Amino acid sequence: MSAALPHEAVAQAYRAACRLEVRTLKPGNVHIFADGHRMTVADFDRSTDVSAPHVANPDFPVGTRIRRAVEATFAAVGQNTNLGIILLCAPLAAAAEAPGSAPLEIKLQAVLAALDHTDAREVYKAITNASPAGLGEEAGDVRADPPPAWTLLDAMRAAAARDMIAAEYATAFAGVFDNARTYTATLAAGASPEEALAHLFLTQLASRPDTHIIRKHGPARAAEVRSRAAAVLKSLSLPSIASINTAENRARLLAFDAELKASGTNPGSLADLMCASAFAAGLQDRLDGPLAGPFRPRNLE
Repeated sequence: MSAALPHEAVAQAYRAACRLEVRTLKPGNVHIFADGHRMTVADFDRSTDVSAPHVANPDFPVGTRIRRAVEATFAAVGQNTNLGIILLCAPLAAAAEAPGSAPLEIKLQAVLAALDHTDAREVYKAITNASPAGLGEEAGDVRADPPPAWTLLDAMRAAAARDMIAAEYATAFAGVFDNARTYTATLAAGASPEEALAHLFLTQLASRPDTHIIRKHGPARAAEVRSRAAAVLKSLSLPSIASINTAENRARLLAFDAELKASGTNPGSLADLMCASAFAAGLQDRLDGPLAGPFRPRNLE
């Protein structure tokens, strides 16, 4: 079992996951088949390049990695292209770089448990600078400093019920690791990375409301998108997951994509989860080979 990954290998895995995510047809999001929401594939690729050295910097704690990566992104492209990706990938990077022979999931639990008040302050600054349809407009509002006793994990727990990314912190990234296993199994069955991730994204969109949509458009709109995604998924001809890439299926997905973008609807939280899931799978492959599952996180209370 590998003890740890060097930061160069972690940065490489991060860049690969980010590039895969934007090259996968994910309706409502930016991808190589269609830009959207005043963002382009080039914006995402540039964001990946400038954020990677900070996400994978072993000299900094998680919160500082996040803040620096967000600042580098804004300096390069002038907008929020990857806040959610950075929030999810920085702890995974720190876990992969940690010494010892424990599995990646266990190292990730230790990283989350060690997050402190300074990490919370750094991430609050990052989120404020990114100005998303925001994490924490209730308890622990990120427009102010975190409460004195709060760690970053406390802040994420406070937002977990209304934010998919915060919920991953609160559950030791259980969703990310489950997705990574599904993605890896789909690759083993013969699908390409883009096909595997496209199918995983659509399946997730059809099964639960995206919290980014809820924050921007409300729960009713998120429920409509979920129902529409389920109908689109049912309409596809899928004798195998690899067949998601046929001309007929791609046309249906692109029609759904155009429909979402015309209404300004962006299932961005799920897209961020897809990137982090591919990143986790890539890290695990570099460490020990495919993830074995299912993973059962310990209680982080």
